[in-house]
Parts: sequence; C-alpha cells; structure tokens
Amino acid sequence: ADRRRHVSQRGHVTTDNRSATDRSPSGRTEPLEVARLFDAMADSYDEVEPWYEHLYKVLHTILLKHLAPPDDGAPRRSLDAGCGTGLQTALLEALGYESHGVDISSGLLARAKSHLKRSTLTVGDLQRLPYPDSHFDVVNCCGSTLSFVSDPARAINEMGRVLRPGGKLLLECEHKWSFDLGWSLLSALTFDSLGYDITLGEIARQLWRPAREGFPIDYPFPLHDGRVEHMKLRLFTVCELDDMLGLGGLVRRQTWGIHTFTNLIPSTTLHRDHLGYPVDLLFRQLCKIDHLLFNSRIAHALANSIVVLAERTAQRSPGSLFG
Repeated sequence: ADRRRHVSQRGHVTTDNRSATDRSPSGRTEPLEVARLFDAMADSYDEVEPWYEHLYKVLHTILLKHLAPPDDGAPRRSLDAGCGTGLQTALLEALGYESHGVDISSGLLARAKSHLKRSTLTVGDLQRLPYPDSHFDVVNCCGSTLSFVSDPARAINEMGRVLRPGGKLLLECEHKWSFDLGWSLLSALTFDSLGYDITLGEIARQLWRPAREGFPIDYPFPLHDGRVEHMKLRLFTVCELDDMLGLGGLVRRQTWGIHTFTNLIPSTTLHRDHLGYPVDLLFRQLCKIDHLLFNSRIAHALANSIVVLAERTAQRSPGSLFG
C-alpha cells in the first residue's frame, strides 16, 4: 500500500517542533519513528486520493500481468515487502501464491489481518527480513516503501537474498527526475505560490548532486488529529537503482513510469480528496494518456513514480553481502 499522504496546506509544525529525522544523528528516519508515524495513520490509511487511484490502477495492472505464476499447479510463495494494509498482498493471494506480508507498522498490519485470512503477516524491518535465503518466488515492494527505508541498498540486498534464483522483484519508488522539480522551482520563485514549501537554495543543493544520484527530501505527514509530522523521503534515479539491484544479485528487466503526464498539473494541486470540476476533467484525460504511455521513454525519464521489474540472478556477487 502507498506510504505517501501529501498535505496541500504546508507550514505545520511537528508535535515537538522537530522533524522525525532530527531524532537521528545520521539525519535518517529511524525504523521506530517510521513505525510510530504509520501506526498513527492506520485508521485513515486506506482513504485514497485521485492521485493514488491512478497510481494503484496502473501499478496493479503491471503486478497482475508480470507477477502472475505459470499455470502449472506448482506451489509458489510471494512476499509483499512493506505490505501496509495489504492492497497488493490481496492481489498476490488471489493469484494463487502462498502469500506473505511484512511491515514495520503493527497498526497497518492489524488492518491487513482483518481482511486477509489466508496470508501470513509479520512485523519486520526490510533491512533485516525474517526469512531464510531463496524462500520466495516473487517479491513485491511498492507504494514508495523503499523511499522511507534508512538504508535502501541493504533493503534491496535483503529482498534479493530471500528470492530464489530466477525469482522476480517488482519495485516502485519515488523518482528524482519529474515535472515536480520544475513546479518546485516555479513555486520557489513565486513566494511558494504552489505550496511546495521549498527554497531556491534547497533546490540548488539538490540539483548540485551528480545526475545519477538521488536525494532525500522532508516530507509532511498529516495525522488523523490534525497534527503534521515530517520524515525523510528519498527520491531515486534509475541508475542508482541499477547499482543497488546489482549488489543484491538482481538485474533490471523492465521499467515503467507512472504520473508523468498527470504531473503536468502540480502534484500539490492533485493531492486532495476532491478536485474541482475543471481540474478533475483535465486530470482524468491526462490519466488516460499516462496509462497509455507508461512504458514510453518519456515516462522512464520523467515519471513521478518509477516501477522496475528485476530478476534474481543465479549467483549473487560477493558485494551483495552486507555484514
């Protein structure tokens, strides 16, 4: 399930006037903080905005096609890594897998357990998966889960470890190169007119990094009681994902992009429960184009969300070992 819940009105303070990442000397959001914040969001987690309706529609189309098991009757296991309330776990269960889900939030898992009766759900950290080597035939890690992990390379390595040789990983995460960079710049130049809450200096520091390198941003999370807390959310490039996949004994086989053409509208406008009629009409038309061209080169280059299908190689390199 998707981990992002955007705020259209920025400028809120956290409960103790610090972001969640301020509690970590490394500047990363620590697992306990991630678990605490998602536990607090559990009751409203499945309230889906139009932005996520489109994301799920395209993502689930990909999952059902590319993670469907062969029709040979052989038993197979699936893992939904960062399963949340179990949206994709349910799809894998319906495909006939012996379905497993793991999430760091016990609150989200409680909701998943209420409707997933045949799946095995476990509280756990993606950086230390509680499963033996080569245990699963497919692993799904979508909904921006990887963007909230403090060490994404280690998490990908762990997913590679628990996959059998020839097994498939479906991974969806936040993309660095999207139209939101341009909208953020315009917002910064016009006194935050679009609500991206970012300065020109922050944009310059982000873009000063090497083109193939992603970066973390502060991301606001609204809680059900009206408070807002912040966590670090990492934006990735395809090049660095390839490097991380390689260390985990995985090779990227296919790539898709979601929210490319829909992001011709600023995402801060779209992250709302209800859109005004003109915006909604335009958004629905852009969704059709986005779905039609989600496998195009422009989608690979400028999508807000990148989806990759990777395959576990027969042998994992020595560099895949994270002691």
